[in-house]
Amino acid sequence: MNSSTPLEPVDSFDYVIFGATGDLTMRKLLPALYRRFAEGQVPADSRIVGTARSPLDDESYRERARQALHEHVRADELIDATVNRFLRMVHYVSLNGAESTGNWEGLKSLLESNAAADRVRVFYLATAPDLYGDIARNVAEKGLRTESSRIVLEKPIGTDLETARKVNEGVGRYFPEGSIFRIDHYLGKEAVQNIIALRFANPMLERMWDRDSIEYVQITAAETVGLEGRGGYYDGSGALRDMIQNHLLQVLTVVAMERPGSLDADALRDEKVRVLKSLKPLDRDNLRANVARGQYVQGTAGGKPVPAYREELPGEKPSNTETFVALKAEIDNARWRGVPFYLRSGKRMPEKLTEVVVQFRAGEPGLFGEARPGSRLVIRVQPNESVTLPLFVKHPGNSFGLDEVDALSRLGEPGRIRYRDSYEGLMLDAVKGSPALFVRKDETEAAWQWVTPILEGWREDENGPDTYEAGTWGPDSARELLRQAGHQWVEDIAA
Repeated sequence: MNSSTPLEPVDSFDYVIFGATGDLTMRKLLPALYRRFAEGQVPADSRIVGTARSPLDDESYRERARQALHEHVRADELIDATVNRFLRMVHYVSLNGAESTGNWEGLKSLLESNAAADRVRVFYLATAPDLYGDIARNVAEKGLRTESSRIVLEKPIGTDLETARKVNEGVGRYFPEGSIFRIDHYLGKEAVQNIIALRFANPMLERMWDRDSIEYVQITAAETVGLEGRGGYYDGSGALRDMIQNHLLQVLTVVAMERPGSLDADALRDEKVRVLKSLKPLDRDNLRANVARGQYVQGTAGGKPVPAYREELPGEKPSNTETFVALKAEIDNARWRGVPFYLRSGKRMPEKLTEVVVQFRAGEPGLFGEARPGSRLVIRVQPNESVTLPLFVKHPGNSFGLDEVDALSRLGEPGRIRYRDSYEGLMLDAVKGSPALFVRKDETEAAWQWVTPILEGWREDENGPDTYEAGTWGPDSARELLRQAGHQWVEDIAA
């Protein structure tokens, strides 16, 4: 396997993961650190310290970590000698991070052994967000925080604007803002970062990137799966909180932001915040015209019958939690005024994909007869990262018939380049103290400020979400959302 361009090794570090026995750690965090170790970016004297309430020792936790690697890392990436060397870096301390009692002295003793005083410590909070403030307090009060410490917060940062502010304030009492890394793994995806390069490294696209040339933008994150055992979390969250407020709004800001003064972290994040603060409000007065929500019922996925959302919940309890959201966002500034940004995310969709579709305006009738439809730039984030932009060219021969060809195509060389998982780069960016691809406090709160009135409007709506059959592209109301403006979702255009 040929991988992406090798990266420079980072300095030795200690990575403390709270919630070390959870799904995120086993499925994403440990595999990400292993891959960076296998490719030579992680020094062998670094340490990964898992903490959780389970009464494990180093060896039993290492065995769990080994099983996780075999389950979540491709077989051709697993080399026994490399896995064994990686696992020697892994340690475990049984501890409830939210409680002030427990084996904090054991954790402190481990971190202070055989380590330089200025070694970077990263505290990764893969726990419930309502524990973040307590864990940050304990880390500080127990003497674990150093001048070179960082703290990484997983999403969701709260469940609405008020709770997001509480999380930010709770952690901010003990860590300065420059040491807080709020992770949104979509910003770690190569294709999302590539939007910045496409826009600002190509003068042709940059000059066309406005309301005069672009008719609308669609941003979709579709999943084929249902709850996958996450019913307890998901039913208290829903698609709007789980996907729109963080992932898709972050993608929107990258698509819509003005050219930053530089690629420095604050220059990038300043422009993203300006986009979020320019979003037209959605509230109870305009909710039905601009937002569709749905919940899947029984249907077919992968050729097999699947149950309804409520049937997947423990006890098959009644629920109005949305598993699908489509909404029309508008940015009230000179560049984008009047251009709709359609955001959509759902579970039990026909296809797993994340993509951005930029629809350019149609041309006028001319030399070749009728008006040509506008080109459609499609940025596929996953799977199979690609960028396509169809153009018309003359058909070979004597006539002036036209063929459509792709001016841009797949990123890199499929089968030869392994695109790094989004967590790989982000976890080590925290070590390096590079915050450009993390979310700043005011970004988080600006996103919640826009989303919270939608949640409040739904609470007053007695009708609840529309239904859609599992294995389809959501309720009819999602298509009507676009139809009223003369637009269609991209799969309907292709049909």
